[in-house]
Amino acid sequence: MTPVPSSLTIAEASRLIAARKLSPVELAKALLARIKAVDPKINAFLTITEKSALTAARAAERAMMAGNKHRLLGIPVAYKDIYETAGVATTAHSRILQHNVPQHDAETVRRLREAGVVMLGKLATHEFAIGGPAFDLPWPPARNPWDTRRYTGGSSSGSAAAVAAGLALGALGSDTGGSIRLPAAYCGIAGLKPTPGLVSRRGVIPLAPSLDTAGPMAWTAQDCAILLDTLAGYDPADPASVPGPKLSYANAIAAPLKGLRVGLLRHVYEHDMPASPEVLQAMNRAVGVLKSLGCRVEDATLPALQEYNAVGRVIISAEAYALHEATLQTRLSDYSRSFRIRVLSGALVRAAEYIAAQRRRSDLIATTAKAFQRFDVLISTPTGGPAPLLTEQRADDGFARPLLTTLANVAAVPSLVVCAGFTAGGLPLGLEIIGPAWGDATVLRVGHHFEQETGTRDRRPEI
Repeated sequence: MTPVPSSLTIAEASRLIAARKLSPVELAKALLARIKAVDPKINAFLTITEKSALTAARAAERAMMAGNKHRLLGIPVAYKDIYETAGVATTAHSRILQHNVPQHDAETVRRLREAGVVMLGKLATHEFAIGGPAFDLPWPPARNPWDTRRYTGGSSSGSAAAVAAGLALGALGSDTGGSIRLPAAYCGIAGLKPTPGLVSRRGVIPLAPSLDTAGPMAWTAQDCAILLDTLAGYDPADPASVPGPKLSYANAIAAPLKGLRVGLLRHVYEHDMPASPEVLQAMNRAVGVLKSLGCRVEDATLPALQEYNAVGRVIISAEAYALHEATLQTRLSDYSRSFRIRVLSGALVRAAEYIAAQRRRSDLIATTAKAFQRFDVLISTPTGGPAPLLTEQRADDGFARPLLTTLANVAAVPSLVVCAGFTAGGLPLGLEIIGPAWGDATVLRVGHHFEQETGTRDRRPEI
């Protein structure tokens, strides 16, 4: 019996389509129907592209019948609404771009389209991906499928909510200080912040170009690896793109973990930013799981979390303000209150302070790289607890209260979040797996085996 379409992983749906046991058209119709039924409760979608989705699904079905077995053929996905999509509004969840319709696809969107994916629509974010949520914009913020009273995390909020709710089998997000990994943790899915330069950012609306990355979000680490196989690759039209390793990430995750050296960043979540008792318990369980898989786990030490966070916040504030300065001067009131408070502070960052932050970042990149001479991966928690209630977050978040995820952005290394388990109340908790630069395959491999061992992927939210 074929599983319910909304509970399929990309890997499962791909096998069924290749075996001609699942029609891409029927899969797309099932998810579109689920979006109509469920999305009014979680607000993951800003735009639903039903007509073009069915056209793409029919094309995928013809390709399937002709023998095309690409692993993404007919797979329904959706995009955070900072990814440009030709002929489809790309708003960045902002009044400023409410009527913006690009003429070209982002490079990542183009690659997935050519692989045969079916675009279901565009997903909620926080305004220009700065963080939020905001309640004074034309669209409401996305809600957490595990408890619709709760926050999704940000800024790839709709991407995480859509995947967790079974409205899309995969999604693209962006990550400047944690914007893929925070929502992945709060919504109980997998999300990868790749090595900078591995995935093209051309056609992705920027927040802070020094730290921005684009990456996949899906139900499993395996699905993220399948997406990354198509997303990764040098883009000569993107000045930030760098030629990366020539490999299949989806194939690389199968290798066992025996002998892998794992560094536990205990000081980060016990001292630098103390986590809740349930998170501490989840991290202890995660260590036990990794040891049972043959990993050698020892404590690791990096500079204090506050150092990475201070560097990240100065860079983000300064660069985001620089990108928006002209529009802020003419359309200030059209931005959300949350955006104004977070970005206007960038006007106060002096050039000397910005340059000092960039110089300190170089030091932190080098120091973090040294840790990977001793360890293959580092592990930590992406959040200090489960998803909080959906209310306006502190506008100074990231300054007064460091984000646990910004470390990997500042250090310019890949980082994957997978579901580590659940609280007593049934809310997901995350595990963050950090690798050396270009170690994306390794973090995906660790995440995949961890998911297989723990069985967290068998539990879906009831909406």
